Amino acid sequence: MKSDGFRKAAESKDFESGKELFSESVVFRSPFVHTPYEGRDALMFLLSNVAQVFEDFRYLHQVETGDTAVLMFEARVGERELQGVDILEYDAEGLIEAMTVMVRPMSGLQALGEEMGRRLGAGGE
Repeated sequence: MKSDGFRKAAESKDFESGKELFSESVVFRSPFVHTPYEGRDALMFLLSNVAQVFEDFRYLHQVETGDTAVLMFEARVGERELQGVDILEYDAEGLIEAMTVMVRPMSGLQALGEEMGRRLGAGGE
């Protein structure tokens, strides 16, 4: 599957090794902010931080059709458990050109947001 490389990077918490999976102009849609993050460097920074925040991270499902992959995960942030999906969209060259993350429940999303806020500071949004 196209998303196997992404899954491996996420599970190993080593997105730097998977940097070439993303287009230079990748667009990242966060569950926290309205305006998407743009560019590979911004995405690598965010993913490397979130990988350190998630505890007991594991993928439950991985589904692909055409140029879209959806990977469902579970993780923990402190005492809060959460579920989420990574939605990956691929360009004609097979690179990830867009990534959208959705997280539930609200308590898990809030715990993730608070910890990411601490790590990224006020400039993180």
